Amino acid sequence: MAELFDKSGESSPITPLGELTNGQEADFFALLAEKTQLTTKDGKPYWRVTFQDAGRQVSFPIWSDAPHAQKCNTEWQVGGFYKLRALYHETTYGPQLDIRLIRPVEETDQADGFDPTMCQPRSRFDFEEMFADLRAMAEEKIAEGPLQTLVLGLLDEHRDDLLVWPAASRNHHAFAGGYLEHVRNVATNALLLAERYADIYPDMTPPLDVGMVAAGAILHDIGKLRELRTSPVGAEYTAAGSLVGHILQGRDMIREAAAAMERDGQEAPDAESMLRLEHIIISHQRLPEWGSPKPPMTPEALIVHYADDTDAKLQMMMVILSETDADAALSSRRNVLGQQVYRGGE
Repeated sequence: MAELFDKSGESSPITPLGELTNGQEADFFALLAEKTQLTTKDGKPYWRVTFQDAGRQVSFPIWSDAPHAQKCNTEWQVGGFYKLRALYHETTYGPQLDIRLIRPVEETDQADGFDPTMCQPRSRFDFEEMFADLRAMAEEKIAEGPLQTLVLGLLDEHRDDLLVWPAASRNHHAFAGGYLEHVRNVATNALLLAERYADIYPDMTPPLDVGMVAAGAILHDIGKLRELRTSPVGAEYTAAGSLVGHILQGRDMIREAAAAMERDGQEAPDAESMLRLEHIIISHQRLPEWGSPKPPMTPEALIVHYADDTDAKLQMMMVILSETDADAALSSRRNVLGQQVYRGGE
């Protein structure tokens, strides 16, 4: 049982927000991820707040005449951790919380299991294992030489950040470890395609370069280390991320790594290899409106693009399905894909 929440003498078990079922009231810890002041059609102010833990994010209004409106306005801080007692219920407008009690997390809450990481969505996969898998792909699929050295060097140099980095600020894999989850999926699937096509079309001229596919897939999003920064409420864009983006910054990081190899007396990848690798990086999103100045113009770049696009969109679709009512055959169109997704049934 939790410690007494307040002086009323009431107590309630601690139940993660992500595990609450429709109609359940419980005590839980959550991060205030967003607080936005809005206005109703009648001109009345209200707040839209978002509380989250690792398993669920719930956004709902705090009306100006609600019991907690004043404290929401003056005391609730985005990025702050809170202990709540609330009723969770699902509506046609999405999940909602009716807050009974709320206060900032205290040091004594650690005895009830509070840890800041419990309020941050994270990959279901082990971070260290995903990183080790990427290194293994580089070692096994890229021939020993300058290109392999460049890829492994970038992975090792940025290991600490890569272990926890999200793949995006929203839309797909926007959680701790999401970068590694996404990149491992992309590299795995790109290599499956590359090896398959290299096997059935051995007379392709020039031959399909499986090692280049591995290098491009592993490094295609490396610029996100400069595009994004992490915070308690999730990833945020840096100034350079907003003004330049991860694609060009990824190309810059590859060029800088090659230059550093030469300064250290190592052999850097040759000009042709650098050109092909840079092309994979700058074309992996294919369209200018998605950030790519050029479309894929090599077989290797084409494979990486579709592996990347498939993994991102499949993750979006999985989230949409998970948030769709179990009794609904189709999801709403109000989602990141802008379309309905079929769940099943009539």
